[in-house]
Amino acid sequence: MNKEMCEKFQEVRNSLPDQLDSSGYYQFKDEDFLNKYCDSNQCQSDYDRISAGCLYLLDQLYKDSGVLPRPSKSNPYIVDYILIWLIYMLNLGKSENTIKEDFYNPYINSCDKYKKEISELNDHKNYKGLIDSRKNLLYMDINIVSEFYEAFKSLCNLYNELDDNNKDCKKYSEDNNEFYKKYEELKQNTSITENDSYNKLLSTLLIDYNDFKKVCNDTSSSTLKETEQTPGKDYELYSGQDYGLYSGQESGQESGQESGQESGQESGPNSELSSEVTPSSSSIVSKFIPVLLIFGAIPIFLGISYKYSLFGFRKRFQKQKLREKLKK
Repeated sequence: MNKEMCEKFQEVRNSLPDQLDSSGYYQFKDEDFLNKYCDSNQCQSDYDRISAGCLYLLDQLYKDSGVLPRPSKSNPYIVDYILIWLIYMLNLGKSENTIKEDFYNPYINSCDKYKKEISELNDHKNYKGLIDSRKNLLYMDINIVSEFYEAFKSLCNLYNELDDNNKDCKKYSEDNNEFYKKYEELKQNTSITENDSYNKLLSTLLIDYNDFKKVCNDTSSSTLKETEQTPGKDYELYSGQDYGLYSGQESGQESGQESGQESGQESGPNSELSSEVTPSSSSIVSKFIPVLLIFGAIPIFLGISYKYSLFGFRKRFQKQKLREKLKK
């Protein structure tokens, strides 16, 4: 996650507000903004515009013209955020989750724009393939989707509030902000922490929050302490500045996940998220190896010295014997 990514989500919200109007209808502030992502360059329905918003985010974050560096192009955590936005928007004002019938089949499964080949996607041919790899998220509980969306939105607000010229991060040092409060609420929800898919999303949010702190640390005199990982299952994830991947079997109605991604297998229940573990271990090893080499070289050096000294002694003894014979 970075500020540019969050700005793209804000652009969509400016055109498609994430709140219904007083009459319970979707609001569209700028209907022309997303028209080119609709058939015949004209969005006709609410779902047309929401689909256009989804395609806009996919293009902005995944294609070469997007705002994220190339290593991120197949990173599933990015599409997770897009799907959270999509599901939240589709469920506004709805009491039942009918995403598959109302949206997935007529749009993602049928629209050519989702099935058009995208060369920048390393592991998928098109956006449909990318979304299908995270398809289980489409069946998230409506209430939990809302909680994740609010947490994601508040985290993006932190990025968007950053002043590029003066990043004052002191106010975040005690985790006294809206995102952290929402994160703590999610962390106390056993329906989330005991579900693999939800827990991964929670871990991703926390990592991106700590990445936000790193951005502050890099440009300010203050040093912010990383927020500790949520109790329960931990996942070795990379996101934000790392642009890594995570993989593994997901729980949910759809579990056809792709495994074997570039970097990231699920770690065990007691694995550590802190990045201090690996550097400290490798530092010890790097210091220990030269010592072993020195101690290993000493016996070899002494052996060689002894061999040559013995050889020299024999040569002197032979010369002395030869002189004695000549004298006689």
